Amino acid sequence: MVTPMTFPIISDSARLRTSTQIIPRLNPLHPPTVHKRTVSLETPAVHHHNHQRALILQRREHYRKELREQLKRQMEEKGVALKLQLACKVKEAEYVQKVDRLALSSDKEQRIQHSKAMTAYRDENKRV
Repeated sequence: MVTPMTFPIISDSARLRTSTQIIPRLNPLHPPTVHKRTVSLETPAVHHHNHQRALILQRREHYRKELREQLKRQMEEKGVALKLQLACKVKEAEYVQKVDRLALSSDKEQRIQHSKAMTAYRDENKRV
């Protein structure tokens, strides 16, 4: 007589996110807690346990892969945003330099005009 084997249910989705949980792999030819082999080599409980374990590991790997892809996307988006921000700052700096050059050249022109006007005023005073 074969006694049915019961293993803990491992398909709980809440346990998928814990990376410290280690699910042992069972050998279907040597199931635990069976001391004597029977004629039947079928061990559906062990096969089911291993199948559930494989599914959990696949889900965990998929979750990690998805998490890595999301982080990569976030990093790329942040890099693009930073490049756009730097490009805007460069354009703003170029505009400020242009305005500064125009202001300096207009100040120079005003000084030259003022100097000419003062020279003409002095010459007019000397003539008078």
